[in-house]
Amino acid sequence: MKVDEIPVGEGRTLAVGDTQVAVFRLRSGALRALAAVCPHLGGPLADGLLDETVVVCPLHGRSYDLVTGAETSLGDTAVCAYSVTVDANDEITVVPVT
Repeated sequence: MKVDEIPVGEGRTLAVGDTQVAVFRLRSGALRALAAVCPHLGGPLADGLLDETVVVCPLHGRSYDLVTGAETSLGDTAVCAYSVTVDANDEITVVPVT
């Protein structure tokens, strides 16, 4: 997936092998990535409301930190966070944060 395929202020789901990753293009231009599925009830995080620090699941309003993947609404769950790099051809690569 190329950077320009993600509108500013939105997210898109990217398949990485058998894993679905939600990649977000923030209004600042920064890219962030989290696991694409909310662990609460399987909501699509790429479709969630987004600001510079969190994404809010569109199904039930749980929010996740875009850097760490930690839940910021109830604090009892987390999703995998990914580092995002862009190559010279504007192709996005994501790698789990360890």
